[in-house]
Amino acid sequence: MLIRISLIAAIILGLAAGVVNLVQVKDKITTTLKERDDFHHTADTETAAHKKFEKLAKDTQIKLDQTNSVLVATMTERDTALAQSAADKQRADDLSAKLDTTSKARDDAQNELAAWKALGIPLENIRATLATLKDVTEERDAIAEEKKVLLATNHRLDEKIKSILNPDYEVQLPAGLRGKVLVCDPRYDFVVLDIGQNQGVLEDGKLLVNRDGKLIAKVQVKSVQPDRSIANVLPGWKLSDVMEGDQVLY
Repeated sequence: MLIRISLIAAIILGLAAGVVNLVQVKDKITTTLKERDDFHHTADTETAAHKKFEKLAKDTQIKLDQTNSVLVATMTERDTALAQSAADKQRADDLSAKLDTTSKARDDAQNELAAWKALGIPLENIRATLATLKDVTEERDAIAEEKKVLLATNHRLDEKIKSILNPDYEVQLPAGLRGKVLVCDPRYDFVVLDIGQNQGVLEDGKLLVNRDGKLIAKVQVKSVQPDRSIANVLPGWKLSDVMEGDQVLY
């Protein structure tokens, strides 16, 4: 009898424990389901918000690209307008300068004409006088050129006479005279220079030959042409072979 009572009590206690465990499990399941639902709700909300943000970002990027395109086009138009404006300004300045020059020339011509008229000289006589003045000017220039040639010839003859009378006399050449060697013959020690009478070279004139700032030789002119001259290398002054392109100077 006692054993039966103990078994019944144990069964009752087991059922009670099972009921308690079932209640606890149910509570946990309910709590878990609620947490799951809350998580899904939160996830759905975040997903919707993320999609909304992505759409907003995409729309913003499209607007930004459109704005950049408009900005680039505007800047291009601005640069074109600035370049055209600068070109127009330069053209206007050039035209203004030409206008000033033309106006000055016109005023000068009018003043000259007024001066001639004030003298009581008819226009036909003015033209003849101007033509005569032109001829006189050309004749004066020709005389000046001839004088220049005569002075050069006189100087050349004077230097020649001095060198004949005094073998040690140094023929004077123009200060700063410079040239270069066009042709050289080391066998016979003569050179052809690219300077002549037009540059003031005289027979028996002496020139130094240098290369890269170093003295190479000394030459004496023996024949002179308008733009060429031939010179011999002086004995005792040849420090190295003269080469084409070497500089000569007085």
